[in-house]
Amino acid sequence: MTISTGTAAFSAGSHLSRALRCMLPTALLVAIAASSAAEARGMRAGYGAYNGTWNVMFTTRAGNCSSNSFPFSVYGSRVSSAGGGKVTGGIGRNGIVAVSVSVGLSHANGTGRLAGNYGAGRWSGVISGDRCSGSWQATRS
Repeated sequence: MTISTGTAAFSAGSHLSRALRCMLPTALLVAIAASSAAEARGMRAGYGAYNGTWNVMFTTRAGNCSSNSFPFSVYGSRVSSAGGGKVTGGIGRNGIVAVSVSVGLSHANGTGRLAGNYGAGRWSGVISGDRCSGSWQATRS
């Protein structure tokens, strides 16, 4: 009897073990698929969704500053220069962006939002000694 109980226990354990071995690959595939879907959603509406070079056109609304355009680079949550000057800033998962730009003694700050391949916002600063402000529009290259 002791032998048969041990065999029955081993047999039940073997069925359980076989069932787990069959379920494990399926569970792994489901976990990988869910992770990939979450990552894809995060990329569409999160960090990385705005990656690329953006051409930003600054229009002056107040002050004696000329309108100008600069290329910015976005990678992940960081905004930097893709051309001249020093650009530092960040972008949130929702597209809200804040940057600081300096070229020589001129400097400006801007805020706004990117969505898809376009963006817009406001800026203000001191350009060539004049206090100015205005709006900006951006398109992704």
